Amino acid sequence: MASIYCRLATSDDLPTQMAIINEAKALLKRDGSPQWQDGHPDRQQLERDQQAGISYVLVVDGHVAGTAALMQQPDPNYENIEGRWHSDGPYAVIHRIAISGEFHGLHLADFFFALLVSEAVRLGFKTVRIDTHEMNRRMQHIILKAGFTYCGIVQMNHHPDDLRLAYDLIGLGCGKPR
Repeated sequence: MASIYCRLATSDDLPTQMAIINEAKALLKRDGSPQWQDGHPDRQQLERDQQAGISYVLVVDGHVAGTAALMQQPDPNYENIEGRWHSDGPYAVIHRIAISGEFHGLHLADFFFALLVSEAVRLGFKTVRIDTHEMNRRMQHIILKAGFTYCGIVQMNHHPDDLRLAYDLIGLGCGKPR
């Protein structure tokens, strides 16, 4: 069994994170999705994520296999939703998640989602939100498999042509102790 965990990213991780993001951009393009085809996310975004303490990496047997941001403040893009969020309380947001092509097929996204949700619970959140483009079928499958529920459609940065499917996972950290 491989050693798998996630941790906060460091500046040393940045080149690997960018390589993973660039692989994901190419995969999305091959799938015909316009998501991430505008240059975003870029190195400056990942640097800002690290400075804000929200940049995480998935580590497998000592190698960085994935990257994600776990926002811990409200996302302005989520203020207006065509649909309905299942919770109005504070929430964390998973953004910019990608797994290295070297590790595809190992279901590491499942592990990464579980670890990020666990981190959100550790940080005190009972709700996690995420969004993805309607053409990103791979991510939609992973999101639903991780237990998220579809909520509706959100608009990115007030652009009516840049819509995302929005999901949430609620009731975290509410289990009764045994």
